Amino acid sequence: MLLSFAIIFLVGLSAAAIFEKIGLPRIIGMLGVGIVISPYVLDLLDSSILGISSELRQIALIIILIKAGLSLNISDLKKVGRPAVMMSFVPACCEIVGYVIFAPLLLGVDRTEAAVMGAVLSAVSPAVVVPRMVKLIEEKWGTQKSIPQMILAGASCDDIFVIVLFSTFVTMAQGGAAKMTDLLNIPISIVLGILLGAVTGFALYHVFEGAYRHQNTIRNSTKVIILLGTSFLLMSMETLAKPYVAVSGLLAVVAMACVIKLKADKSISVRLSEKFGKLWIAAEVMLFVLVGAAVDVRYTLSAGSMAVLMIFIALAFRAVGVCLCLLGTELHAKERIFCVIAYLPKATVQAAFGPVPLSLGLPCGKIVLSVAVLAILITAPLGAIGIDRSCKKLLIKE
Repeated sequence: MLLSFAIIFLVGLSAAAIFEKIGLPRIIGMLGVGIVISPYVLDLLDSSILGISSELRQIALIIILIKAGLSLNISDLKKVGRPAVMMSFVPACCEIVGYVIFAPLLLGVDRTEAAVMGAVLSAVSPAVVVPRMVKLIEEKWGTQKSIPQMILAGASCDDIFVIVLFSTFVTMAQGGAAKMTDLLNIPISIVLGILLGAVTGFALYHVFEGAYRHQNTIRNSTKVIILLGTSFLLMSMETLAKPYVAVSGLLAVVAMACVIKLKADKSISVRLSEKFGKLWIAAEVMLFVLVGAAVDVRYTLSAGSMAVLMIFIALAFRAVGVCLCLLGTELHAKERIFCVIAYLPKATVQAAFGPVPLSLGLPCGKIVLSVAVLAILITAPLGAIGIDRSCKKLLIKE
């Protein structure tokens, strides 16, 4: 296992540095390393690492979401309001519609299977989007109109909506009937996640403040460990509560960090944000190398040109969805184009759920996995490059 970690960190960081040197996003190098050392190519990773790969990816995602919450300004988020809410489900719905219309024509699947494919493919990747939006917030690009805040909030909720739809469509594909309660779980999950995170954030704030008042100051490094442990607990509560009620662990983590930023002294939240930024250096490598390792490239060649065409048609539908969300806002044409670009990347959800239809024995399993692999390989670099190269040309610095 230690050798596998050495390969992930040393080779992953080296590839990231090389790609950064030649003017390409670091993520491409890390994804590439993951694909090369995966069980489907060189098979250099220990099976024990692969067994906990999803948990390790989740830890990395938690780190960047805490940093996002500590960087997010609630008053800025209130400015965007409606568009942020719409961004969490309208683009995904439009993309699913694109798959339902065109996948039967191009890929030979039925409508229900096309809906399953759309649910797998329509989630934006918070792993790609969130760190870039956090960086833009810190550097004040587009913050006057709260553009990165809006995209960050939408991307955080987008996955919840899509995962619930995926479960519903899979049930239908297996011959079951969709339940209205499954769709009701979406707003319930969002509201309960935010409430749980807010209550936890207030509790932690009082713990930190109480220690300070009693002249028993908790070091910032200790606060980082407490925040991480609490975040792991919040994510676990999502799983524990699942049989009874839907709760979004990811939104709870973001809400907890937002409340701490809102209540605590500004210098404390800034220092905590910096410490999580340092943790992200290691977490980023682990996240994207393991996402790459989950990509089975054997299915890429079997997908064919029709799958590539389907992906780009679906992205066009997604772009229309983003534009619909931005109707009535003050954003000018360049800023709207940036929002479309920022909502292109796909990685984590596709790597996690792409193999599920195949493992369940659905007839569409192989083609869904093939298209999911292609979507990661096409959109993750495309979105990352697009965001990095266009942000300073399309956004205004505050």
